Amino acid sequence: MTGSIRERTRARWNIALLMWAAIAINYLDRTVLSATAPELMKEFGLDAAQMGLVLSAFFWSYAFFQIPAGWFADKVGQRISLAFSVAWWSVATMLTVVSQGLKSLMLFRILLGVGEAGAYPSNAGVTAKWYPDKERARVSALFDSGSKVGTALAMPFVVWMMTAFGWKVPFIVCGFLGLIWVAVWWAYYRDPEKHKYINQEELSYIRDGQIKKDGLDAKQPMKWYQLLKYRNILAMCVGFFMLNYAIYFFITWFPTYLVEARGFQLMKMGWVSMIPPLVGLVAELAAGWFSDRLYVKGYSLTFVRKLNLVGGMLLASTIALAGLVDSAVWSVVLLSISFGGLTTAACAIWSLPGDVAPRNMTSVVGGLQNCVSNIGGILGPIVTGFLVSATHSFIPALLVSGAATLIGALTYLFWLGKVEPIQLETKTASDMAL
Repeated sequence: MTGSIRERTRARWNIALLMWAAIAINYLDRTVLSATAPELMKEFGLDAAQMGLVLSAFFWSYAFFQIPAGWFADKVGQRISLAFSVAWWSVATMLTVVSQGLKSLMLFRILLGVGEAGAYPSNAGVTAKWYPDKERARVSALFDSGSKVGTALAMPFVVWMMTAFGWKVPFIVCGFLGLIWVAVWWAYYRDPEKHKYINQEELSYIRDGQIKKDGLDAKQPMKWYQLLKYRNILAMCVGFFMLNYAIYFFITWFPTYLVEARGFQLMKMGWVSMIPPLVGLVAELAAGWFSDRLYVKGYSLTFVRKLNLVGGMLLASTIALAGLVDSAVWSVVLLSISFGGLTTAACAIWSLPGDVAPRNMTSVVGGLQNCVSNIGGILGPIVTGFLVSATHSFIPALLVSGAATLIGALTYLFWLGKVEPIQLETKTASDMAL
């Protein structure tokens, strides 16, 4: 009798790898301009202030288009939305080679942000459709870990191509990688009920393990802005804002900190700057696995999510101590612990949209929290730059980042309520923020 039971297929893990690849390419393409910035400044005669405008142009369109991208993903399905998103940003990356100066560089950078806005909301929607609740944290950790791989590998990979072939080649190669991904995604991805490589055993395993079953119809129960009435949605937005405020220090100012505050030479800085993202990669994958194991053992979803969120943000507060120690080595150690804490929280952050969103609105919720979080990402580098200029020290800036992570921990601990899907029919006063 046992021999007649078919083994479950594992199509969902192939899709997880494709989501991971999309995020890795996403970060590779957004980082290529940073790596080629010195050559572009020489080519077009740009000063530091003008280059700063070019670099920041991406984040404004990226943040603004999060909610429309999430709405689009839930409306037409993630097969279309993610393919469209990756194709858009890949073409925008390749078109950068025809730039003639400041205005055209900013235009292509803005277009890149529009395209890349669809990646995380689409992945959140795919995760809600394709994985039982007990696997959601590790899948979120897996696809988000692509950002750490993309960040860690982008610099040496892009610099090598630029040195060997000129600054235009990295844009063409990185854009072409995205178009290859689109072809594979379009050929392979379907929603679970329509996927040709899934059997009934795997489909039943997915659906039986979900409290909320996304994608079985296309009806959305509310407008996106109505989500802001709910306590958990607001807490998710504020908490993610605080995380991104801190994590953008690593994306923008960390190399400068190593050179100016800690005296690293450029080549050594390049290698050392890879350490926190690699620590973050390991921490995120481990945290996602551990979170799912606790859920399987019977701990509540609220407990396992808050353990990652609060614990991770508290660990991340070590960024405040990094500027206070005398040793450059200990500073890097503390910053690596901080980055690991931020990624520990991140795997739970990208599980939450699938946990709490109303039916067929997971991508919208993911886009909404990512929109607010990227406002923190925009403000963080600006505030850091102002504090460093005013005080001639990174210590105040690192203390502010540490304070942000503590506020984030308190937000997730006290403001975030029970982690469960929003049910319109059973709204109570405790569910509502207002």
